[in-house]
Amino acid sequence: MPLIDVFNGDADGICALHQLRLDAPADSRLVTGPKRDISLLKRVEAQSGDRVTVLDIALSKNRDALDRLLEAGAQVRYFDHHQPGDIPVHPNFEPHIDTDANVCTSLLVNRHLQGRHLAWAVVAAFGDNLADAARQAAVPLSLSADQLAQLQLLGECLNYNGYGETLDDLFFDPADLYRQLRPFADPFAFIAESPAYPTLKTGYREDMARAVAVEPMEARASGRIFMLPAEKWARRISGVFGNRLAVESPAQAHAVLTAKPEGGYLVSVRAPLVARSGADELCSQFDGGGRRGAAGINHLPESELGRFIALFFKTFE
Repeated sequence: MPLIDVFNGDADGICALHQLRLDAPADSRLVTGPKRDISLLKRVEAQSGDRVTVLDIALSKNRDALDRLLEAGAQVRYFDHHQPGDIPVHPNFEPHIDTDANVCTSLLVNRHLQGRHLAWAVVAAFGDNLADAARQAAVPLSLSADQLAQLQLLGECLNYNGYGETLDDLFFDPADLYRQLRPFADPFAFIAESPAYPTLKTGYREDMARAVAVEPMEARASGRIFMLPAEKWARRISGVFGNRLAVESPAQAHAVLTAKPEGGYLVSVRAPLVARSGADELCSQFDGGGRRGAAGINHLPESELGRFIALFFKTFE
């Protein structure tokens, strides 16, 4: 019975799959891509008897492909925390969907597995900028402050690798990065032994140093907007830079616009951490999406920049 694992290429998607396969080891076909490549189910061909697991991609953006797979007789289980739209009811469909702003897909998988691989869910929650939820989830592990800091940096580095417009922007193809995680039931062993981790950590620190040197293009009491250049480092750091800005100034909203070589912008939006709402509604008006606290736009035309800025401040005033 063929197994197909479809997962977002960020920390949450990778760690969600890692937990499931630590619990039920199996060789599967992997379908993933950069974090913003979310219409992944379009790439899946399956038939009766095939089992498809989908992790951390919005059902609303994959509904037609999901319906096609269910009609073909595939069994689909779906773990996600983005706005799903209408959730199908089908004997072959097993949804685990929760849009609470303090939940990520790996925490949903952890709930499903009854905490059997909790440390990796904590890594993912830190990577998804849910630091409070990560620390709360980690309580049963009785970790020191230093150990929690190590898991936080690991989550941030895994998440950082997912950003970029194409695989060429990334240090590792997310499928390869997942394969590097596979041998490690313990994230502290991965930190100590993986050759991939020093590469990610160095890249993350160098790219972040460039980003924090950039002044906001517009700053008001309700939020700040930053513009990054059309370079690989900027595309890689855009999302985790937005996360850092949100942590540093939790009462403000943030938008990070990264210029694209062919024109237009890649956009990451973070709602204020004290409220965690509005990001998805804003981005959906520009054919983007995400969740209430964090969302993005894959292509904002230059002609729409003024409208975006006006709506950004209107949304978060």
